[in-house]
Amino acid sequence: MEGLTIEVTEVPSASDLELIGNSLADFNHDDVGPSNKLPLAVFLRNPGSIVVAGISGYTAWDWLYVQWLWVEEQHRGQNLAARMLAAAEAAAQKRGCHGSYIDTFNPDALRTYQRAGYESFGSLPNFPPGRTRTFLQKPL
Repeated sequence: MEGLTIEVTEVPSASDLELIGNSLADFNHDDVGPSNKLPLAVFLRNPGSIVVAGISGYTAWDWLYVQWLWVEEQHRGQNLAARMLAAAEAAAQKRGCHGSYIDTFNPDALRTYQRAGYESFGSLPNFPPGRTRTFLQKPL
């Protein structure tokens, strides 16, 4: 560690973050092979083409990761999350994916994902305080 310094910052440069991301991706590629990471998004639009619900995630190493799933409040309770999940899962299967994973700390979202066939494989209590972050997966 001689000659090295540790820096902690709240404002990392884009180039430093890019270096870390690219370096880790290169390491993983050499370690386990290419991820074939591709973005995947599903949008629900109103007649004016405004997004009122959506999913953002990606596929990598034959898995779908659902990073964000959001439904505008007035459209909740209409099974839209399940329909969007099904569309994302179908697209992921076409890419050769065999599983999907997602996480949430919202109890309503947790029930939605469980009804869609997702099962818990881990949790973090008090993340955020007063809630539990649950990690779920589903075979495709």
